[in-house]
Amino acid sequence: MTSASLTRLSQNIRKPRVLVGMSGGVDSSLSAALLLDQGYEVVGGFMKNWSDTQDLWTGECQWRGERRDAMRVCAALDIPLLTFDFETEYRERVLRRLLEESQKGLTPNPDVLCNEEIKFGLFFEEALRRSFDYVATGHYAQVTRDEQGKAHLWRGKDTEKDQSYFLHRVSQEALQQTLFPIGHLTKSEVRRLAEERGLPTAQKPDSQGICFVGKLDYHDFLRKANPPTPGDIVTADGVVIGRHDGLDAYTIGQRQGLLVSKDRSAWYVAKKDRAQNRLIVVPDHEDPLLFASDAVVDHVHWIGEVAQMPSRGEVAIRYRQIAEPATLTLDTNTTTARVHFDRPVWALAPGQSAVFYAGDECLGGGFIRDESLSFAYGHPPKTS
Repeated sequence: MTSASLTRLSQNIRKPRVLVGMSGGVDSSLSAALLLDQGYEVVGGFMKNWSDTQDLWTGECQWRGERRDAMRVCAALDIPLLTFDFETEYRERVLRRLLEESQKGLTPNPDVLCNEEIKFGLFFEEALRRSFDYVATGHYAQVTRDEQGKAHLWRGKDTEKDQSYFLHRVSQEALQQTLFPIGHLTKSEVRRLAEERGLPTAQKPDSQGICFVGKLDYHDFLRKANPPTPGDIVTADGVVIGRHDGLDAYTIGQRQGLLVSKDRSAWYVAKKDRAQNRLIVVPDHEDPLLFASDAVVDHVHWIGEVAQMPSRGEVAIRYRQIAEPATLTLDTNTTTARVHFDRPVWALAPGQSAVFYAGDECLGGGFIRDESLSFAYGHPPKTS
């Protein structure tokens, strides 16, 4: 075959197309650059999901600045940028649920909901509609496919940044067509590689706050949506020591923002008494009321086949927490799991996600049920 024939043949081979979620940050910026290096046809996709938060310095809507940074990166990489307006859907699918569950005294995780409903829901659907082969994001996680084509989700290399916890509800279909280009890198490596490529966002600080909403005071955010419902702050013995303005603004284990009259260095939220609208607090982070041995986890999503799920594993009950060894017992509906921890865990928060692991592989997870808590009285283990 002549060189001219080879050239024509290579020109006729279609590159795999990938739509990269571009947030205006360094992680998604480098993700797009790495995919270009690997030979993909790359298109950036910016998601506008919130327009109420203003930049503290410029006063403009925060999303406009993020989109401008995404545009600068795409211009540097010579790739197009598409903009998707999901704000209506985000308010309905994520914010409404967040506010409703918070009002019930639960602690939902907006990043988990956002990944399930928006990034790997609406955004993934748009990618399929536009005939992309893959979607990609700047998450610190890894995905592999086995011989049958099934996707497996793994922790990211950077243990401090690993985001598999937030991705445990992503569908098998979406994971099979998802790329995590920086999952094998540490944050310092990401910044170095972005700097070497001259990307405009190489030294941009990490974003903070609620997924797509931005950095704001969560208490103030809730109060704008949910009216205050004041009640007593009490000790485990029922002694009133202060007032709260609504159970929705507090989470189990919280020690900041408690207005109490008792002269102590710290008080910790141990329980919410919704029947009497009372916040129960304890003076010691090792108080038995802060520990639980058992939990019931509802609405469980399994990444792989349910029949292959082990009866033993590790369970993380919050982001960046070391997963604790536990025994898992599935109800017949397989969407409810009963978890018994080998040793009591600290600050189990109803509504928060419990995520199941087998070593570094994320198996799935669900939401901690409120009435499931079985408090472990007795001497709890030391916490670091």
